[in-house]
Amino acid sequence: MSEAPHEAPIKTPAQLIAAIIAGFAVPVIIIILLAYYVNNSTRTGAGTDSLTDAAVGERIAPIAQVAIRDANAPRVYKTGQQVYQAVCSACHAAGVAGAPKFSNTGDWAPRIAQGFATLWHTALTGTGAMPARGGTSPDDYSDYEIGLAVAYMADNSGGKFGDPPVPAAAGAAAASGAAAASGAAPASDAAAASGVAAASGAAPASGAAAGG
Repeated sequence: MSEAPHEAPIKTPAQLIAAIIAGFAVPVIIIILLAYYVNNSTRTGAGTDSLTDAAVGERIAPIAQVAIRDANAPRVYKTGQQVYQAVCSACHAAGVAGAPKFSNTGDWAPRIAQGFATLWHTALTGTGAMPARGGTSPDDYSDYEIGLAVAYMADNSGGKFGDPPVPAAAGAAAASGAAAASGAAPASDAAAASGVAAASGAAPASGAAAGG
């Protein structure tokens, strides 16, 4: 029984070159694929951060938060510019929805002619497209701070109102704290009411005048 002669798989120089290239290329490709696999296996998918301790703690935290404040501490009011930038500039900076544009004397002249008290009242109660208090609440900004914003806008648009007087309640609280520190008795409610009336430009009415 005769055996068939064994033939070499590489017969031409081209086949030899192809075999050499394949011998180098195949291991390189395998190494690249392995590196890509390892790199992807260590990546975290979208939303993985939601399982961290900090994220879980934030989700299970109570909705209500208790803010402890010193009731005797004097209130620090925002400036007119700060209130304007936070609340009013959204409409008044560009004159949106018929709002008088900031620093435009033509827009503000007829409104300034109405007087500061009218402008202040309008800002507190709202008019046209403008909601009351610019969409804020008394917890956000006090009436006085709204008045500061009105004065800031008007005075930068041709008016000469100046800032409204600081509420007498704040002044009375400061005086009361000073009196307590010195051992003196705080001012009475009647005196505080008189101060509020003076700050608004009106004298407190007496009982006799009310009866007349």
